[in-house]
Amino acid sequence: MKATATTPTRRKYDDEFKQQALLMIRNGQSARSVAHDLGVSESLLHKWKQSRRDEQSELEKENEQLRSRLRVVETERDILKKAISIFSRTN
Repeated sequence: MKATATTPTRRKYDDEFKQQALLMIRNGQSARSVAHDLGVSESLLHKWKQSRRDEQSELEKENEQLRSRLRVVETERDILKKAISIFSRTN
């Protein structure tokens, strides 16, 4: 007896595709937008990201943390610049 429902085929992604997806996230795009753009699930991206983290050396992990912190500090700086320009306007 044959099953009438077809099981979805698992797609295989090569390492280059995975690295490009993770690079997009590292460059500041959200996992949700990258997943949407590439047609993969967000949870799959998170699995790839975790797998990459597990393979990283301590130096690479520290570098990633510092880049993340730098993005936060740059965002805070930009917000403060905008606030200064708003409050220093003369009416």
